[in-house]
Amino acid sequence: MSIAAEKANKPVLVFENLTTGYGTPSRHPVGQGLCATLPTASITAIVGRNGAGKSTLLRTLAGLQPALAGSIKWEGEELKAYSPNRLARTLSVVLTDKPDTGWLTAGEVVAMGRQPYTSFSGRLTEDDKRICQQALCDAGAEALATRPLTSLSDGERQRVMVAKALAQQTPVILLDEPTAFLDFAGKIALLQLLQRLSEELGKTILLSTHDLELSFQLCHHLWLLSPDGIAAGSPRALADDGTLSAFFDTPDVQFDAKEMRFRYPSRNSASHCSLM
Repeated sequence: MSIAAEKANKPVLVFENLTTGYGTPSRHPVGQGLCATLPTASITAIVGRNGAGKSTLLRTLAGLQPALAGSIKWEGEELKAYSPNRLARTLSVVLTDKPDTGWLTAGEVVAMGRQPYTSFSGRLTEDDKRICQQALCDAGAEALATRPLTSLSDGERQRVMVAKALAQQTPVILLDEPTAFLDFAGKIALLQLLQRLSEELGKTILLSTHDLELSFQLCHHLWLLSPDGIAAGSPRALADDGTLSAFFDTPDVQFDAKEMRFRYPSRNSASHCSLM
């Protein structure tokens, strides 16, 4: 039995009646009454229209900004009970922002993933170095280790940032729009990498994305985020019960549940384009 199969029935995250948004200088809720569970050792994609609050939800779950209301529990314990160091050993985060890394090499950036485990000096032990090397290998980024991060393509940089998350040795990886700057081949390659990390290493992966059809094909679960809350389930189940069609269909665009793709009736043609 695979690692993913053994852990599939144990949610690592549960949140209830969650309100996300911004509290200062005045209260600006983005999402309200949000409830969902995150299955362990799987890939879950958050999808929704622009402005639905995908990134806000992800950042709130990661503790990067406070929830305005509700409960967030990682591994059965409230997020607010986690110390920064303990949280850094539980989940790692890959954002769309391109960090200012100066002339740091890809290998040096990956080594930063060991900060939750190193002493105050930040000096790497031989075991830390071995873990970083393995992370680069698992992410398919070994050949990039000595190159400055700023010299890498968007796809290469994303692999390095995933390697940094792997070096952090967390059971959970959160990614905000990880395919945003990649060409189509790069999108597929990165999502297939995440799929392999989930299935072979048992990682729990939660990502926000606009790449709908790729998510339908390569993710185990979807969170459909709207003003009404979150509709969750496998892509196939959500297609079969009509949820995806109800979520996406407009007079000009329709979701084909059988083929898991979008169609444009007015043009009588199929498209693989993202709609959001």
